Amino acid sequence: MSKPLHAPAAASLLKAARDARALFDRMGPINEEKGELSKEVVDTLHQAGHFGMFVPKGLGGSEIRPTEALDILEEVAYADGSTGWVLMASILSIGTAGSYLDEADVQRIFSLDRMPMIAGHGAPMGKARRVPGGFIISGNWSYGSGVKHADFLHSGGMVCNDDGSPVIGANGLPETRVFVIPREACVLGDNWDVMGLRATGSIDYTCKDVFIPEGATHLTECTTPKRGGPLFTLGIRGMSTIGHTGFTLGVGRRMLDELAALAQVKKGRFGLLGDGESFLENFGAAEAKLRAAKAFAYETWRDIEQSLYRGEPLSTRQGTMHRLSLNHVTWTIAEVSRFAYYAAAGNSLRASALQRFFRDMHGATQHATSSAPILRDCGRELAGVTPDKVWGFSTLMNAPQSEKK
Repeated sequence: MSKPLHAPAAASLLKAARDARALFDRMGPINEEKGELSKEVVDTLHQAGHFGMFVPKGLGGSEIRPTEALDILEEVAYADGSTGWVLMASILSIGTAGSYLDEADVQRIFSLDRMPMIAGHGAPMGKARRVPGGFIISGNWSYGSGVKHADFLHSGGMVCNDDGSPVIGANGLPETRVFVIPREACVLGDNWDVMGLRATGSIDYTCKDVFIPEGATHLTECTTPKRGGPLFTLGIRGMSTIGHTGFTLGVGRRMLDELAALAQVKKGRFGLLGDGESFLENFGAAEAKLRAAKAFAYETWRDIEQSLYRGEPLSTRQGTMHRLSLNHVTWTIAEVSRFAYYAAAGNSLRASALQRFFRDMHGATQHATSSAPILRDCGRELAGVTPDKVWGFSTLMNAPQSEKK
């Protein structure tokens, strides 16, 4: 399988996702039973160029804009939640490797006749010690979404001194980096027994005393691309927010569409589901909630997109808004999905798309990107009670002296 001669534009990627909807939908329950995406699904994503969505154009990627990515990820997740989740997790890891790693290591990693599959967990669960030319890293990582399909594992680690104490970085915090580790240097677990997102195969994995060249690592909070354009100034946190938002919107839209289809045909002891006044009122409210959350997300990302492509850095307020919009869309769609689950009554208990998407959505609510501490920090910044703080990777932090001037 070879890379496309020309990276597909966003419109072509969206069309390809729509064309593959029936395949992704049909394979959803099969993949869930297997605990991973099928080869047919992964090959289809490769052939369409979807894994290159966030890859710099100089490496054969499409390097699409944030709002374009939202459209495509929503479409894929609408067809199957796990497929959308693996895609959004993979394009983040592949794209940041393509942009932030040194040239020699990029040429090595991107030497395949297709986009390299990179997946894993970027939280600093590993410990790395600096040695000549790079680092020795060991660690245990959980929730490695997509690692069963990966060539390399995107893995976070804390840089430590020989005595095990953390190295303090220029920002005054422990230095954390992302390490792009060859899959064969890691041991994959077999422990993905979960309620939702079952086909993502987000298993645990470990490595011990693996040498990684310094050029195959980058700082976790990196926002300075070595190749590629404005997209990569968002850093991992901003790019991951795009992915989670698109996934959630797709799942929410699918659940309401499944419920609407059921309402038109399903009869119970009280008659047709769609004839109930309470059901109709609540369905209208759920539709409004979904559309309002989507409008908030797109408003946020259009504003950010306009700034980035004018060459302006992401502001603290824009960092707040993309985190806030993701939190809002996640918990709003979780509420919508509960309505759909309860309204469908006994139908929700049976194997169906509605049941699977309900479970996938509630798996997604457990991700750290939509946690209460992030929402509290959004509130602090919006209320103006932390005027000297800026966004770090996960929390508000003191602004560097150069930014206070």
